[in-house]
Amino acid sequence: MSQHKEQWTSKIGFIMAAAGSAIGLGAIWKFPYVAGTSGGGAFFFIFLLFTIFIGLPILLAEFIIGRGSQKDAISAYKTFAPGTSWHWIGRFGVIGSFVLLSFYSVVGGWILIYLVKLISGQLSSIGQDEYGPLFGEMIASPVLSVFAQFVFMLLTILVVEKGVQKGIEKASQFMMPALFISFIILIVRSLTLSEVGEGIRFFLYPSFANLDSNTILFALGQSFFALSVGLSVMVTYSSYLPKKESLTKSASIVVAMNIFISLLAGLAIFPAVFSFGFEPTEGPGLLFVVLPAVFNAMPFGMLFLFIFLVLFLFATLTSAFSMLEIIVAAITKEDSTKRKKTTWVTGLIIFLIGIPSALSFGVLSDVKLFDKTVFDLADYFVSNIVLPLGALFISIFASRKISKEVLLEEISAGTSYGKRWFAVWFLCIRYIVPLAIIIVFLDAIGILNMFQ
Repeated sequence: MSQHKEQWTSKIGFIMAAAGSAIGLGAIWKFPYVAGTSGGGAFFFIFLLFTIFIGLPILLAEFIIGRGSQKDAISAYKTFAPGTSWHWIGRFGVIGSFVLLSFYSVVGGWILIYLVKLISGQLSSIGQDEYGPLFGEMIASPVLSVFAQFVFMLLTILVVEKGVQKGIEKASQFMMPALFISFIILIVRSLTLSEVGEGIRFFLYPSFANLDSNTILFALGQSFFALSVGLSVMVTYSSYLPKKESLTKSASIVVAMNIFISLLAGLAIFPAVFSFGFEPTEGPGLLFVVLPAVFNAMPFGMLFLFIFLVLFLFATLTSAFSMLEIIVAAITKEDSTKRKKTTWVTGLIIFLIGIPSALSFGVLSDVKLFDKTVFDLADYFVSNIVLPLGALFISIFASRKISKEVLLEEISAGTSYGKRWFAVWFLCIRYIVPLAIIIVFLDAIGILNMFQ
């Protein structure tokens, strides 16, 4: 057993890693297309409310469980509730991370393929109508999809095996600032396009005419997906945080950064989509079909596309690090001698589990369960079942199984607003958060309709 538990070297290192975990496919890939297919401004408004009043309290709860126990995602629950079954929240999170990273790595592989095609000149030499067929051919190719997924997992493994300080923290401190700078460059370009007003109106003006329970569930799932809450990932990350740091400030900064990136993603993408006559309801292909066509029609468009793909890759990798880390930490139990072997074995198993998702758009496209491909089923299972239920149980655990003294001590550390923060947070986490999750979840699966 290692003598000293590894810790983040600085508060900014922790915040960058936590924000990196939160800001990934959720904010950059999934948010724009879910917003596009779910009403634009109305979806963004509900997402904002859920993120602040439900996502933030749960994030802070995960921080408290992790920092308060100084343990991995499974052991943390055992520390506060020994001899009970509450540790299954952590096990549920580890399983969810397995499934999530298995299909997440597929999309990460697509980004790598596009980067190679861009550098080789293939993306700049085709017409606007050819990007759709190109994307379809790419994801249908079994060899290309699986190989790219493998390379993405390899990159993730190589960083996580180095540990918290030398691997995750070091990579995140470089990647996250680069992501913000890249986004600012893209937005400046996007806001000079012809139909910028229409794009901004679609994204920021809420119209609730077509709002339904599924849109609300998607907004709830998206707020969890985008913040990495519900899987106990943040329990693991915060366990490496020194006691002197303020959890409330850290959680608030991570949430603010996530909302800011989601806002930037919308401002970068929707004006460009409307300016070039595309539909915002394109779906998952929005970033791979519409954006390359948009960039190709701009002066220096391929340069802007390269910047976007690199930041997209950085954001995806930093989230992948956290998913692999929660699993590795749970297996190694702080024994640093086991980290390297565990990281490689776990990463390769996740790659193998993800192969059916990689093949879901080609040879396995006709294989469906509940009318969903393997990829779509994995996505639905994590986003709409694992994350909401995980968040529900975390809120119940934090508010009912940890003493108020411990909760107040953790929230008060490093800030003079402890008691004020605590009163508001406790009200949310004990009553508002569980009730909201239960109502949205039951409505989405049709239970509430039986009583109408």
